[in-house]
Amino acid sequence: MDERTGLRARKKERTHQAISDAAISLFLTHGFDRVSVADIAAAAEVSKPTLFRYFPSKEDLVLHRIADHQGEWARVVRGRAPGEPPLTALRRHFLTGLREREPVTGLNDHPAVLSFHNLVYSTPALLTSVVRYLARDEEALAEALREATAAGPHDLLPRLAAAQLVAVHQVLSRENWRKLVAGRTADEVHPEAVADAERAFALLGAGMAGSAA
Repeated sequence: MDERTGLRARKKERTHQAISDAAISLFLTHGFDRVSVADIAAAAEVSKPTLFRYFPSKEDLVLHRIADHQGEWARVVRGRAPGEPPLTALRRHFLTGLREREPVTGLNDHPAVLSFHNLVYSTPALLTSVVRYLARDEEALAEALREATAAGPHDLLPRLAAAQLVAVHQVLSRENWRKLVAGRTADEVHPEAVADAERAFALLGAGMAGSAA
């Protein structure tokens, strides 16, 4: 029974990957709006109902690649060292991402990553879906900050702090991406990206002074 379950799981993973690869390849070649779900299903050799079992929407065919980062900052806050301020943990996490060239920081110049970011940032439908992703991230982070600061259920500070943190993360990431798209390398941009992040977190720290964030 375990072997059959494992085989089914591996088959599902292969199908999931095949659909994803076909979709990204078609989107990068022809553009998101010019490729239909039927085109993707045909390229992946699956039916449309099968495709939708794996990906509920056309946008999910792209954005599932960032789904692993959903709620990441909330997890960082909850997993920080005892007594460590949430903002300190989040700053360290972002700087580590820059050093390791995490794509989510915008500081990754691999051609496939740059093409993926360009697809997302140049497609209105995908940007709209990203906003929904960010809204969920903001809610999760606000709840984690509420727990960390023992704020009351109607205290607005955790929500305000979460909104600022998510916005700053996006601004920093897109600025790094813009510099790479202009032809610079990640190694060249890294010192500036660190300086920008330090400045941004310092501003956040000054704005949140007294909130225990």
